[in-house]
Amino acid sequence: MNARVAVVQVAPVKGLRVVARDVVELSLRGVREDRRFYLIDADGQMVNGKRLGSLQAVVADYSDARRSLSLRFPDETVVSAVVEPGRRLEARFFSTKVTAVEVVGPWSAALSAHIGQPVQLVEGEWAAVDRGSDGTVSLISRATLERLTQAAGLEAPIDARRFRMLFQIDGVAAHEEDDWLGRAVRIGAATVILRGHVGRCLVTKLDPDSGIRDLETLDAIASYRGDAATTEPLACGVYGTVLEPGTVRVGDAVELA
Repeated sequence: MNARVAVVQVAPVKGLRVVARDVVELSLRGVREDRRFYLIDADGQMVNGKRLGSLQAVVADYSDARRSLSLRFPDETVVSAVVEPGRRLEARFFSTKVTAVEVVGPWSAALSAHIGQPVQLVEGEWAAVDRGSDGTVSLISRATLERLTQAAGLEAPIDARRFRMLFQIDGVAAHEEDDWLGRAVRIGAATVILRGHVGRCLVTKLDPDSGIRDLETLDAIASYRGDAATTEPLACGVYGTVLEPGTVRVGDAVELA
């Protein structure tokens, strides 16, 4: 296997647009700048792109070292400040009750105005990834995306940002990553263990810049993977956890440990 990291991407605020990075630091809890924050509604329920696709039109930039968060809106307005913790809140992350910390600053009001309903920016103890502590790393191969492009009958490649994965790798066959579950994988200077397949939802149907539904990705996946033996239905890509922290850069080697 001669695989390499082709793309690294993060979303500092869950549900907002994913952005490319040249390098990230993988800790035992994942990447500190990835899903560091998330939004809750007036009832304390977590809000994501599946519920409010227009969030993907907003671009976040976050430095954990400086604790600075910047949001750029479609009209090029930028809202930026240093993150200050507020009161502790009880929230629901999907169906799980969790404790979150209110993020004090200008972002909640700006995001509420953008989507037309009140939301509160909060920070959790762990990164706000869908599968919790078991899923702080996610990975998909370029060949898998190319296979899905064919299934969808498209000429232009499917935009990898639709799948919101931490790493995209090159140099393996389509869905070869499916066979790595339970295996330790060396990615750059870090080692991860892959625990399951990522089942897909309607977020992948949304344009990654606007959040407008424009592609029936789930139908394309079902057309050739509806009966695949995966841990979650309609799966494309895999998730896992970090065994050994380390730096990962675009171009780094990916190999089974």
